[in-house]
Amino acid sequence: MKLNTPRWWYSRDRRHAPVARMLLKPASWIWAGVTARRIAKATPVDPGAPVISIGNLTVGGSGKTPIAREVLRLLHAQGIKAAALSRGYGGTLEGPVQVDLSLHTAAEVGDEPLMLAADAPAWIARDRVAGARAAVAAGAEALVLDDAHQNPTLNKTLSLIVVDGETRGDEWPFGDGSVFPSGPMRERLKGGLARTDAVIILLPADLPDADPELVATFGDLPVFIARLEPAVAPPPGPQVGFAGIAKPWKVERSLIAAGCDLKEFVPFPDHAALSESDFALLTDRAGLFEAGLVTTEKDWVRLPPAWRERIVSWPVKATLADEEGFVRLLSSTLLPLREKVAAEG
Repeated sequence: MKLNTPRWWYSRDRRHAPVARMLLKPASWIWAGVTARRIAKATPVDPGAPVISIGNLTVGGSGKTPIAREVLRLLHAQGIKAAALSRGYGGTLEGPVQVDLSLHTAAEVGDEPLMLAADAPAWIARDRVAGARAAVAAGAEALVLDDAHQNPTLNKTLSLIVVDGETRGDEWPFGDGSVFPSGPMRERLKGGLARTDAVIILLPADLPDADPELVATFGDLPVFIARLEPAVAPPPGPQVGFAGIAKPWKVERSLIAAGCDLKEFVPFPDHAALSESDFALLTDRAGLFEAGLVTTEKDWVRLPPAWRERIVSWPVKATLADEEGFVRLLSSTLLPLREKVAAEG
């Protein structure tokens, strides 16, 4: 049974859910220790191509997949044959297998790989080394790893972390700094940043600037600002929205900020596979308001085909404020590969 993400995870004020925080602390110490030891003992493997890791320091909700899609786009614009590589979370296939949009479903390969496969060759593999080697053997000149900052098995040419830039009110992307399950962190902040080459702060479309205190958190690391923007306008007329992502409340805010006439919003757990009772609930709420149903692209790809015809997908995209500077970072990292592409072209 999947549970909704606790909102108090993302509050720096430890007075929120103090008993739960205290009871979960021992488990968080174990989680942090196991993660640190696993990373320290690993011997990363070179798969034969540059590896760009798109990860984060929290258990979800930072916007890794939109950033991975943008990195793939920028690499392809430079003439580099880049492929995405994902663990395929939520899917049944172990891989390595290249995602085929005409063949595979989210139940088989996961929702995020389906999204990535719409833009570039995408592979899934529980064994990242085997997946990387398979992608390179199939012609990939560079690999973009989705959600792999805590996976130490591959030698990473460039490690990027994506951070949710929402800091209004009581929200903070790292909460009070506690590691899962007493907080949202996958590992200690200091340890995660030590393996980071650059940070991307992803802002909601309606937040003008990144919080200076958040930017200062990353010290001397290069920090790039990106914005999560609608790829298309929300559907017209009254709508009932829903989402099964780590921070579903962000989707509700974004729909309202984009001008959607949102009558109600229903949150579900991250990667949730909706049941017939869930669809009945959504249909009932939409009927009450004489509204349509709208959800995220990530949720939409998990829907059964019959429901895709009845529910609107609302895609978003990540846009870098300093795209030129970010491309320079990519170019400097992948200079040997760029020279090879230029020579062959």
